[in-house]
Amino acid sequence: MKRSDKDQLVAELKGKLEGAAAVYYTDFTGLNVKSMTNLRRRFRKAGVEYVVIKNTLALRAVNEAGLTGQTLKGPTGVVVAKDAIAAAKLLSDFAKENDAKPSIKGGLWEGKVVDEATVKKLASMPTRDEALSILVGTFNSVLMMFALALEAKKTQLEGSN
Repeated sequence: MKRSDKDQLVAELKGKLEGAAAVYYTDFTGLNVKSMTNLRRRFRKAGVEYVVIKNTLALRAVNEAGLTGQTLKGPTGVVVAKDAIAAAKLLSDFAKENDAKPSIKGGLWEGKVVDEATVKKLASMPTRDEALSILVGTFNSVLMMFALALEAKKTQLEGSN
């Protein structure tokens, strides 16, 4: 690969990284073409980028984006996500379906280096939409209880007259 092509790849990845909430590194060894296509399709549907690039170029893009890089060994796929939890869930669910492949090497979340355990913890958290629906449900139940209490007081006052 020519140096200009490498520079272009690094610049493209750097651009994607600058708007990302999370970057996860995966080892896709053992996945066949059909599984990789399925994984990429799921990521694309969720609005997540999945890039397979040489480790040195990936780390160069990460460092140029102002993030701290890690040392990477072996084949690496880079997951670039605006929603860290949704991407972690997708990655975790896919790995459960495919004999723990791809495996998670680590990554970056909110500018800090994270390990595989942290990514798995993120996968167990509710997504933003799920958390908002829980919050709205809680508010709704509180308002309903308040309305019922007012109605009971109204009925009690009417009964005493």
